Amino acid sequence: MGTETAQADEGRTVSASHRTIIFQHLGVALITIFLIYLALLGHRQWSADMRFWRAIGDASFILLSMALAIGPLVELRREATSLLKWRRPLGIWFALTATIHGYLVWDGWARWSVRRFLGFEDLSAVGIEELVLTDPGFGLANLIGAVALILALVLAAISSDRAMQALGYQQWKYVQRLAYVIFYLVGLHAAYFIFLHYELSLRNLVFQNPPPPDPNWFRFYFVGLVAIVLVLQWSAFAKRVVKHRQAHG
Repeated sequence: MGTETAQADEGRTVSASHRTIIFQHLGVALITIFLIYLALLGHRQWSADMRFWRAIGDASFILLSMALAIGPLVELRREATSLLKWRRPLGIWFALTATIHGYLVWDGWARWSVRRFLGFEDLSAVGIEELVLTDPGFGLANLIGAVALILALVLAAISSDRAMQALGYQQWKYVQRLAYVIFYLVGLHAAYFIFLHYELSLRNLVFQNPPPPDPNWFRFYFVGLVAIVLVLQWSAFAKRVVKHRQAHG
């Protein structure tokens, strides 16, 4: 009888845990949709397809920033501990939106061509029959984004208690630290397209692709998000250093 009661209690606990996970993912899904909607409103100067993949990319970066801000925030303010449960769904939805963003760019811009993905262009209109590397920065930024996406998918694949038990907590935690590497890679990827790719340049003049009439408004939020995450990370690091020095005289 006691065993049956214990099993029933365990079943109710697991069921409640599943409901909590579903609630968290639904919450983050709504946040994601709202962020994409806001980004779409802010990119009216672009064509419809480009607006969509840029909006997905913007939302993806915000989700990543939110996920990475939680850890150091909890170190600085223990009152924020309740936010830890949102870190995993935020990370998973970042990986999902980053995958959609990557696919849309691969399909709509690169057109399933590795060389176009790396910055090569068709110049047959001016008598050059081979694809020409016209934009090395574009290719490098795309490679950085691709590496970040691969790492994000790896982390999303092991973002579960079952994976943590299979790998062991220390090994699992070690791999999860790649999230900070992903943040810096995504930051570099985004910075190129926000600040450099669409500026007035010889390439854009040749291809009659002038800068948009209005500056990309997301650049201000991008700088703010990067600054917030970095300040939180370094503040948490400084707090650990101070505690260590106090503990060891």
